[in-house]
Amino acid sequence: MATDEKAPPRRRSRKPQRAADALADEKPDVLVDYYRMMWLMRRFEERTGEMYQRAKIGGYCHLNLGEEATVVGLLAALEPRDYLFTNYREHGYALAKGIEPGRVMAELFGRQTGVSHGRGGSMHLFDASARLLGGYAIVGGQIPLATGAAQAIAYRGSDEVVMCQMGDGTTNTGAFHECLNLAQLWKLPIVYVIVNNLLGMGTTVEAASAEPELYQRACAYRMASERVDGNDLLAVRDAARRAVDRARTESLPTLLEATSFRMRGHSVVDPARYRANEEVERGRARDPVPAFRARLVAAGVLDETGAAELEAEVEREVAQAIDFADQSPDPSVEDLFADAYATPVANEPRGLPGDPVVASAPHSVEVM
Repeated sequence: MATDEKAPPRRRSRKPQRAADALADEKPDVLVDYYRMMWLMRRFEERTGEMYQRAKIGGYCHLNLGEEATVVGLLAALEPRDYLFTNYREHGYALAKGIEPGRVMAELFGRQTGVSHGRGGSMHLFDASARLLGGYAIVGGQIPLATGAAQAIAYRGSDEVVMCQMGDGTTNTGAFHECLNLAQLWKLPIVYVIVNNLLGMGTTVEAASAEPELYQRACAYRMASERVDGNDLLAVRDAARRAVDRARTESLPTLLEATSFRMRGHSVVDPARYRANEEVERGRARDPVPAFRARLVAAGVLDETGAAELEAEVEREVAQAIDFADQSPDPSVEDLFADAYATPVANEPRGLPGDPVVASAPHSVEVM
């Protein structure tokens, strides 16, 4: 939906859209791949929670459980050349970007073989080769960086697209509004995605935002926007494709809101006692993973035997990822400061203030 600069974009709907339940136009192997990725994310995250309880994983850890359809749908709209920025709830995005599960789990374990060499942990996954540019723990911290990447693409005249994922609570930060304003003014090829799981930590959207229909916030900047049912993978994919196409062909931004449900607390240590049991039961009744599985079986795309074999294969893959992480080495103390600065510095953990920082480093370069 192209946006007229002189008039606010027409709102598509005030309610989440639902894709038709017909799969006739879809390629069966693609649908199976979608389900396999959803199941991989589900089991990866469930085992991640288990590993955290066993103290294999330190620090904070936020899971994508319940958001699998949203993640897979969004990433299905991107091409390998496109860039992705996320917040701290990012394991599923890394998997869907094609990063090996073993490297993701190794990062959670803080091991050298992790995607950030064990220095980032759960909230700071980064892999430039996959064009996953983080992984940011500060709420909204990824938005200015993603907007800057989109500006760089526009400046050099290439046709990559940036997708910037965030949670619903992020939309109340200043960076969100400043960046949307600039993106529309400068016509940047970026898709801002709000994964609205209805809670910013323990605060409901209605209690935190004067406009709880978050996609409507784009109207203030005359930006195209859309809300979609985040539990419907194909609806998310189609909405994301429209936004990506607008960015790639017209160099125009979009604000996309996917309504979802967080199966567990804000992080693995949050018991989520602020939610009523009835609310949790309603959310679990709409669990997108078994729903998509049932849809494929009903359509004859996948039978029970095939689904069970796929799930067993994924189970083994996740087990191998855990073994890989468990057997990987810790980062070396001597490399403690590696990759922390643009220029090499002395990796001297016992250094004191006043010691040479760069000049005496074994692998340093002279800074002009």
